[in-house]
Amino acid sequence: MKIIRTVHEMQAEADTFRQAGKKIGLVPTMGYLHEGHLSLIRIARSRADIVAVSVFVNPTQFGPNEDLDKYPLDFERDERLAKESGADIIFYPSKKEMYPEHYLTYVNVEKITGILCGTSRPTHFRGVTTICTKLFLAVKPHFAVFGQKDAQQAVVIRRMVKDLNFDMEIIVGPIIREKDGLAMSSRNAYLSPEERQDALALNESLKLAKDIIAKGEKKTEIIIQTMQEHINSKAHTRIDYISIVHPDTLSPLNEIEDRVLIALAVFVGETRLIDNTKLEI
Repeated sequence: MKIIRTVHEMQAEADTFRQAGKKIGLVPTMGYLHEGHLSLIRIARSRADIVAVSVFVNPTQFGPNEDLDKYPLDFERDERLAKESGADIIFYPSKKEMYPEHYLTYVNVEKITGILCGTSRPTHFRGVTTICTKLFLAVKPHFAVFGQKDAQQAVVIRRMVKDLNFDMEIIVGPIIREKDGLAMSSRNAYLSPEERQDALALNESLKLAKDIIAKGEKKTEIIIQTMQEHINSKAHTRIDYISIVHPDTLSPLNEIEDRVLIALAVFVGETRLIDNTKLEI
């Protein structure tokens, strides 16, 4: 496995692979890999001749009071896990490499970035779309694999790729959960034992929603209220949002008709966690 640290070298490698007729798959990450990331690498491995994993903690997607300075890092571990899961390349640029002095250019997707997570994190998706654009231009993949846990991010990136005519496919892999149901996340490492237990309320509330929908409830207001009551019963939780939206457009729904995305963000202690489920009625 090769570690590449500059955009120029990465582009040159990508050109060589493409000229040889090789199909390139990219898995963008911020490192501190867990089984969720590794499942995406394995998806890429099954479809590509060359699998590149980017490891870059992107400062532009963090707000001023968020966890950029304490975000977990362990590159040696990431290198080992990526290699074991089938990666051929780790693209590991520095902050200066991706955002050199006097950097001025950003990519912004309108409307769908100002709802859900974008309400409390207003600059987050501008950072996500900007870094993904830069990664796509560096790695030149035929496809990139993202996780369903970041459901809004996947919708936003798909919109950006379509609108800007990127010649590539976006693939979304399923949420990977711990045995007790907690969605895997690098931020789970922040949780105390008590908070870790209360964090189960996110997936539990999604299961409650599924149950009452299966019993015939269609009004989203009632479904959300049921979820809120369960989460609020835990000592260490504070709801950021719970939304029921169309899975493609993220438009809010008053009643469930066919396909829906139920998404939520909850602070557990000081740690903000997200989760979601997609349903077809």
